[in-house]
Parts: sequence; C-alpha cells; structure tokens
Amino acid sequence: MDIDAWVWWLIGAVGLGIPLVLTAMPEFGMFSAGAVAGAVTAALGFGVVAQVLVFVAVSVALLAVVRPIAARHRDGRPQHASGVDALKGRQAVVLERVDGTGGGRIKLAGEIWSARALDTGQTFEPGEQVDVVDIDGATAVVM
Repeated sequence: MDIDAWVWWLIGAVGLGIPLVLTAMPEFGMFSAGAVAGAVTAALGFGVVAQVLVFVAVSVALLAVVRPIAARHRDGRPQHASGVDALKGRQAVVLERVDGTGGGRIKLAGEIWSARALDTGQTFEPGEQVDVVDIDGATAVVM
C-alpha cells in the first residue's frame, strides 16, 4: 500500500496539532498550518523539495507575522485589578470623622470600611470625599 505524500503531510499536521491542544502553544498551530500548505503543494504534484520549502516558508511567515501581533494584543490588554487592589485609587465618602490615628469610617464601593488618614495630622469630616491610597488589613488608608 503506497500512501501519497499529501496524506503524510496531513498526518504531520494532525501530529503538530496535538501538542497545540495539549500545551496551548500557538507555535505548533503555525507549524501545523505549514504542514497543511505542504499537503496542498504535494496534492498539486510538486516535488519533495518544493513541499518542504512551502512548509518552511508558511511556518516561518506565520511565526514572523502572527506572534508579534499576538504579543501586542496580550501585552496591550488592560489588566483588571481584583480584591483590595481594585479599591485602591477609588473615591469614598466619610461617614465618621477620619484621622491619622485609625478612627473613622468611610463608605467605599457600597460597603462600610474603617479608615485612617495617610498623613497623621490630617482629618476628614463626615460628607467629605476622600481618595483611597491603600488597604491595610481591613482599614482603608485615605487622603
């Protein structure tokens, strides 16, 4: 039984697709696409040298073009803060007098928090808007 070259290329493409799925490394997908291009070249009747050149050219072109685009999208994506990091930089309303010694309460993101002023000499009266600088345990540090 003689198997055509294009079938071997498709077997190679599937073989390269398996690590893509298992490792989530997109480079394997690019090599797999190159193998499919090699299969098309073989199906059109070109020789082994042309098939390998097409495989290499398509794989390298995809690596050169797609990887930088994917990296830009990955790096340019805004990072979403969660937990207490999401509260830093937000504004709150003073409910009870806040000073630098740790007394006072604020309403932050719909919840009541204990608060203290960043500067020990600073005080904030009820109704004032403050900015949350940091979260220290269960206490918001405000200014």
